[in-house]
Amino acid sequence: MALANVLLLSQIAGHVLLFILSLCIVLPLSINLNQFCDHCLLFTTGKWREEDGMFDVHWASNGYCYFPLITGVFLFIISAIQIYRYARMKEEESFIALFVDVVLGIWMLAMSILSAIFITLGFIVWCDGMTERFPSCETSAGQNIIRGDTEKINTSGFYIEMGTTQFGAWGAFAISVGIGVIALLKLIHNHQVRNIKVSMYLERQRLVNQQHYDGRSTPPMVSGSGASSDSDPNK
Repeated sequence: MALANVLLLSQIAGHVLLFILSLCIVLPLSINLNQFCDHCLLFTTGKWREEDGMFDVHWASNGYCYFPLITGVFLFIISAIQIYRYARMKEEESFIALFVDVVLGIWMLAMSILSAIFITLGFIVWCDGMTERFPSCETSAGQNIIRGDTEKINTSGFYIEMGTTQFGAWGAFAISVGIGVIALLKLIHNHQVRNIKVSMYLERQRLVNQQHYDGRSTPPMVSGSGASSDSDPNK
């Protein structure tokens, strides 16, 4: 019982942290997409033009940004539901509920690691282009580097936004590992308890059946004094 309580409190704490980290993914990434006029910065490449010093950008697919964004929303919703569910839990979870928790933990783990990889590698590709002209990627933030005829790209906060998103994604991956391990431990513990209960029930049934069989196979006892008194000829 004490182990179950510790694991339950650990799950609540883990989902609270995951709830916060999901906001670190969704909010800055949404702001960056808005400032870049719905263009994805991740894996975007280009060349610096000699005539005007502007960055001739070749935008990458928006899917590199939308997948981490969807992941953050998914983690936000699942964490909120799980926090509410665990906080109101009074009875022991069923095997099906524990199995669903393990499956959700695996999904969160897979989506968070893919998002973290997309953000990290994609940001490296973007910064490689920026460092061709600037001493560091951070110093290029806020510079007028992309010319747009119909849209104005705001690069003032992309370094902080992507840094925060990257922190949220890797933090969500680490927390998802812990949540998945805890869910798996609870599933294994529940399975062991069920096996113990089944074994105890079978053993109890075996003992009951054995006692019943022994009772029927034992011949009835006849009192020696009664038998001798009935056969005594002097009475």
